[in-house]
Amino acid sequence: MSHRTLSFAVAATLATAVSTAALLSSPAQAQTSGDKERCYGISMAGKNDCASTGNNSCAGTAKMDFEKAAWKYVAKGTCAGMQVQLKDGSKRMGSLEPVKG
Repeated sequence: MSHRTLSFAVAATLATAVSTAALLSSPAQAQTSGDKERCYGISMAGKNDCASTGNNSCAGTAKMDFEKAAWKYVAKGTCAGMQVQLKDGSKRMGSLEPVKG
C-alpha cells in the first residue's frame, strides 16, 4: 500500500469516527429514540439541552438555573414528577411545555 493510499484510508477512518461520535452525542438522537421527552424549567445553568426561545437556543447556554424556556431531555414519563427549588425557596414542577409566567 502506498503512502498516499494509506493517508487516504486513515483520513477516511478518522472522518467516519468523528461523524459517528457526533451523531451519537446529538440531542436529536435522544429525541428520536422514543424513550426521552423534553422537560422545561428544570435544567441548571449551562446544562440545558436546548430552549424554545431567547438567548439560550443551543445546548449548554442557559444563563440561570431553571430557566422557564430551557429544556433538558429526561426519561419519558418522568418530567411532570420532577421538582426544583427556586432561589426564592418556592418549588416548581417540570413541564412538558415552556413554563409560563
